Amino acid sequence: MRKPEVSIARDGAMKYLSMFGAILLLAGTVACSMMSKPKPLVPLALESGVTPQAVTKTEQGTQAYQANQFDEAKNYFSQAVAAAPQSGPAHYNYALALNALGDSEQARQQFMEAANLAPGDTVIWDSPALRPYGNVEAPKKKIPAGMPSTRPTTTIGGAPR
Repeated sequence: MRKPEVSIARDGAMKYLSMFGAILLLAGTVACSMMSKPKPLVPLALESGVTPQAVTKTEQGTQAYQANQFDEAKNYFSQAVAAAPQSGPAHYNYALALNALGDSEQARQQFMEAANLAPGDTVIWDSPALRPYGNVEAPKKKIPAGMPSTRPTTTIGGAPR
């Protein structure tokens, strides 16, 4: 026959284990719900001090972009970049339209230019659109000493290329 103390201790341990499991489940649910969801890609307003033409073209481009008319948006944003070439947001907006059209190489160049022109703009730097293209400020990887940094200049037999 069992002793009543062992049964009570076992029941208490099961109760605590069940509570601990429930707390872990709750904590996991909360943590998953707090994970950041990708921010929508939206064009940015230009900073103050740019030409009125650049602001107008940006507004027109934003309307076209939000209507999923990316080719039209690209044309407007291109004109905004021409009117305000030192504007990080102008380059960013142009890159968004290029990216939406699938021109990833030119979009990458424009995203990088936007980041370089707006070093303190966290919206540009932290945007999901820029993440695939890496950190502009990341140091270039250095090739260790003794490793060739270019292709060999000779081929089999020692003849130059």
